[in-house]
Amino acid sequence: MSDFPYNIRNYQPADFNKYVLLYAEAEKLEPSGRCVSPQFVAEQLQRPNYSPEQDLFIAEAGNDIVGYLSVTPELTIGRIVLDCWVHPEHRRRGIATKLLSYATNLAKELGANVAHVNIAEDNRVAVRVLSRLGFNPVRRFLELRLDIADVGRIDIDPAAICCRYLQLGEENRLTQLQNRAFAGTWGYNPNTEEEIAFRISSSNCSLDDIILLCEGNKAIGYCWTGISCEKGVPSTRTGRILMLGVDPDYRGKGIGKKLVLAGLANLKRKGLQIAELTADSENKTACTLYKSLGFKVRIRTYWYEKAIN
Repeated sequence: MSDFPYNIRNYQPADFNKYVLLYAEAEKLEPSGRCVSPQFVAEQLQRPNYSPEQDLFIAEAGNDIVGYLSVTPELTIGRIVLDCWVHPEHRRRGIATKLLSYATNLAKELGANVAHVNIAEDNRVAVRVLSRLGFNPVRRFLELRLDIADVGRIDIDPAAICCRYLQLGEENRLTQLQNRAFAGTWGYNPNTEEEIAFRISSSNCSLDDIILLCEGNKAIGYCWTGISCEKGVPSTRTGRILMLGVDPDYRGKGIGKKLVLAGLANLKRKGLQIAELTADSENKTACTLYKSLGFKVRIRTYWYEKAIN
């Protein structure tokens, strides 16, 4: 398209400040609960198995960045995960289509089979765009919320319910437990020790966010908590249960509930009042557990899929 007034290209380190501004603007106009501090954005660009100079595309209008598309390769399960945003003033001009064509070419080079993107059920604009670009909904996830006070008395000390915090040097133990707990789960790309260590060392995480349940020397379950972001900065009242995993050999023994309660206790200890989490709607066991504790559906999101090769 010869009159296309935008320049689509790969990200370069010199783009960082403008990219942060656009990233913050996206969170301001369409909140998603992400942190937008320059430190956090810089960390995300440096995460393992991700190269911004290869995996991040930007759309320029003059000297401004008005759109981006980030490609997260998850090649162990044959997919790429897309995160795309175009400023509302520049929508309906073919930018998303152009960005996707760049991402599709990259996916083919990497050998990925499908592209996935997650959007809120009520994001009608994104639904129309994705449908036009050949994406179809394949999985529904639930965003759940709970007022921690509604759970009643929960012990603030995880040790009181036979749990403890992760210790430095246990990254490999957590990696093995997590991969075992989520093996075969839809959309789960096995983690490496490097990826787990990176997440633990990031600015928005600490060892006392991760609760480990052991039987003797064997780790059999964990609950990874964190603080949510509101308006781009860490919240003073809302936390998240980011991940909950139980060794398959120990399921059906109430361990999942014990870990959820330990996670809620951990959030309460940090002065947080609201707990949020994401659940696959087809994981009936997990959904039943969360609802039994009082979690309510806040919003629904859909994973959309497009075949690449």
